[in-house]
Amino acid sequence: MISCKLSTLLGERRLKVADVCRATGVSRATLDRYYYDRVKSFDRDVLARLCQYLKVKPGELLVLVDQGDLFEQPEHPSGGGKP
Repeated sequence: MISCKLSTLLGERRLKVADVCRATGVSRATLDRYYYDRVKSFDRDVLARLCQYLKVKPGELLVLVDQGDLFEQPEHPSGGGKP
């Protein structure tokens, strides 16, 4: 799963979402989705504006989070001796 680290980056820099809106021209509703990591699809123009404003690369704003295999069955030790 891809996760957006906008809230972390803004917190580290002590920036407000409203300031980012004004500086980038990205709407508050759009930034809120990125901030709260509720983005379903990433707009390249929005990503470019955010990266340019924050002076980061896309890989610093978006990270791949490993969720493991959701359908993998956990292994249970057998009830007896060693295999």
